[in-house]
Amino acid sequence: MRWALVKVCLAVTAMVVIAFAVPLGLVIREMASDRAFSDAERQAGTIAPTLSITTDREELTRAVLSTEPGDRGHLAVHVPAPEEAADGTGGEALDIGTRRATPEDVETVRKAGRASITEVTGGFALLQPIALSTGEIAVVEVFVPEGEVSNGVATAWLMLAGVGVALIVGSVAVADRLGVRMVQPAQRLAGAAQDLGEGRLGTRVPEEGPTELRSAAAAFNSMADQVVQLLANERELAADLSHRLRTPLTVLRLNAASLGEGPAAEQTRAAVQQLEHEVDTIIRTAREQRPQTQGGQPEAGCDASEVIRERMGFWSALAEDEGREVRLAGVDRTVRTPVARAELAAALDALLGNVFRHTPEGTAFAVDVHHSGDAVIVLVSDAGPGIDDPEAALARGASGRTGAGGSVGSTGLGLDIVRRVAESTGGDLRIGRSVLGGTEVRIWIGLHGNRPERGRRGHGRRVGRRIGWRVRKEARTTTGPGAQH
Repeated sequence: MRWALVKVCLAVTAMVVIAFAVPLGLVIREMASDRAFSDAERQAGTIAPTLSITTDREELTRAVLSTEPGDRGHLAVHVPAPEEAADGTGGEALDIGTRRATPEDVETVRKAGRASITEVTGGFALLQPIALSTGEIAVVEVFVPEGEVSNGVATAWLMLAGVGVALIVGSVAVADRLGVRMVQPAQRLAGAAQDLGEGRLGTRVPEEGPTELRSAAAAFNSMADQVVQLLANERELAADLSHRLRTPLTVLRLNAASLGEGPAAEQTRAAVQQLEHEVDTIIRTAREQRPQTQGGQPEAGCDASEVIRERMGFWSALAEDEGREVRLAGVDRTVRTPVARAELAAALDALLGNVFRHTPEGTAFAVDVHHSGDAVIVLVSDAGPGIDDPEAALARGASGRTGAGGSVGSTGLGLDIVRRVAESTGGDLRIGRSVLGGTEVRIWIGLHGNRPERGRRGHGRRVGRRIGWRVRKEARTTTGPGAQH
């Protein structure tokens, strides 16, 4: 593209220069010729006063030699012979100066009575007719050398040629710079496309150059962002699905632990352990964060109370097998949340799966739901050892000690799933010490897509304390209307 633009500009500029320079050169040559012959006419006119007074040879010779062209031998006077007198005597024709024109040319000018230019050896001769007092016509011949006719033409043509070459070179330079300005963004765009095709997903193109190329660069960057988001979405989906496998794996591991001793039991436990290891590997490999759906909100809502009751019905059966006391409160009324049913179920399974996975058998846990008007708060508490470093537990891939949030050796993706569910609604996730003595995970789910303000966060803590008081009260008893076993 760059050289094509240079060639086009070179051709156009050359044609423009030729179109103007050639006629201008011809005009300069004509002007030089007109100037030379105008000077010759002026010089011929200097001898006219003498011819009007006398035709004496000596007088005319002195008059011719007194002029500049006559002194150089460039002026000649041709006087015809006078008519024959009555007594039979006649005059003699006079030719003063150096003749260069032929007698035929002189006679033609005399008869025509108008000036003429004829070509002679070494230049041109201007023949100027002048009327004498006797009625005859004399002819003044002025020689104009070739050098005077073309005087200054060569210099003018060289200047025109220089200006033309300068214009062509300048236009080529400008075209080359414009070509570079166009080609470089296109080359960067092509290189970025090649890099993206080779798997370098961080490649982006600066939006520079002409408007069209800037638009192309913006479209490329948008496409690259979409590719990154799609890949991240796929990886996150794989991680989410893998993490959801932990729920049946937990059940399978617990059942395998109760098989007793024997080769079949050991093989079953080994297979479960291997499968769990493979799932963990998939989760650790998929580390990219999945983008939110359009508008930052989940695609559909659900009844949180119904989902929690359903999942607690599943986990309560396992809790009964391990001798765990389970308490559920706050799910006696409908609580609509802007979270997809599958997302909320996955978040709750992740937390409850961590309780079964990382706390000893017989450890009690509780789930409490509170509706504060603009948010839904879900508390998952256990009586386990707790988490030493809640901040590290919330960091993806670096879970903390033990409890509902995870343990050493876990991927931390469970808490990340829960955190993303909360943050997609404008809420958040917090980890603290539960009233049961272990870990308490608080999920704040916003109902209007707004993050809780500072004052509202304080309100959430007060709500959490009231819920914690209720859970503590129920924990002092072995039975109650909110308990499920």
